[in-house]
Amino acid sequence: MRLRFLKSLLAGVLSSASCAVFAVDNHQALLDKLHLPEGFSVSVYADGLPNARSLALGDNGVVFVGTGKEGKVYAVTDSNADGLAEPHRLIASGLAMPNGVAYKDGALYVAAINRILRYDAVVQHLDHPPAPVVVYGKFPEDKHHGWKYLRFGPDGKLYTAVGAPCNICNPEQDIYTSLVRLNPDGSGLEILARGIRNTVGFDWQPQTGALYFNDNGRDYLGDDVPPDELNRWTTKGEHFGYPYCHGGDIPDPEFAAGKKCADFTAPVWKYPAHVAPLGMRFYQGGQFPAAYQGQLFVAQHGSWNRTEPQGYRVVLLKFDKQGQVVAEEDFISGWLDKDGTVSGRPVDILAMPDGSLLISDDKQGLIYKVSYKPTH
Repeated sequence: MRLRFLKSLLAGVLSSASCAVFAVDNHQALLDKLHLPEGFSVSVYADGLPNARSLALGDNGVVFVGTGKEGKVYAVTDSNADGLAEPHRLIASGLAMPNGVAYKDGALYVAAINRILRYDAVVQHLDHPPAPVVVYGKFPEDKHHGWKYLRFGPDGKLYTAVGAPCNICNPEQDIYTSLVRLNPDGSGLEILARGIRNTVGFDWQPQTGALYFNDNGRDYLGDDVPPDELNRWTTKGEHFGYPYCHGGDIPDPEFAAGKKCADFTAPVWKYPAHVAPLGMRFYQGGQFPAAYQGQLFVAQHGSWNRTEPQGYRVVLLKFDKQGQVVAEEDFISGWLDKDGTVSGRPVDILAMPDGSLLISDDKQGLIYKVSYKPTH
């Protein structure tokens, strides 16, 4: 009996070791497919995070990870600074698409579909997370484009967006298709702009403080129409066109009657159609070459119903000295094979204190780390 037990135990150990080796090999095969500019490298920072989406940096290097359908929020930490995070801790579960995560003054804020929750002193209680406090609970409950992105702005207020509850429609309630902000305690909700179909990524330009946000264009107008958008918000009350006008100059065949595209704020950059731009970050770190300072990294999640898939990459948008976007180029590619096979879907981008970038992948349940080291 004892011999049988030892054999069983040994088999289990060997099986676990084999799985670990397989997992490492699996990640390496994925990493080997990815292409980056010279001097840059990509590694797996954290794995075992099903549906990993939005990222937020807390105190002591703790990274919080929101999800969508998984309904969970994770925390990961690289305590020994070896470039690989330890196994994740579960902060919350059973939530309705808790995509958005933000951190301020020791508290984690989580945006589910219809509410924003706050977890106080969470970094000190990662193994036994506190019960959440409801900060705001009056957002619509629609699941279609109901997932939210969440960030604190330079003014200390929470920013998020409420998407259209459809592919294309004209909701009667002003809260839909809107960019909003509110105080950290949930008071003072303001609608800043409307005409925004689905934004799941925004950031503030360091040189100007202006808020830039991505917007995913409508479906079923064709493989190449309309473009996805990068927009710049400047004035309360602005309207960015949806559902009447797309890409700044494409009238919608169902809703454009009596409207002029010139009456709406046009995008500052047009992405290819259906690439699904999500998380974005203006680079302000000290690790990458000077040419990357103030430039915008964007995660393109990838198309879901285009005849030939496109996206599935991280791009760099280049701004000139006048603050205008002048070029879009690949920064990381390789998640999309030539035969259309998809091996990863980047979602969000987070700048780390050392100047590296973290990138989430909700298909693989991974977080990648991008670093730079001169080659000569």
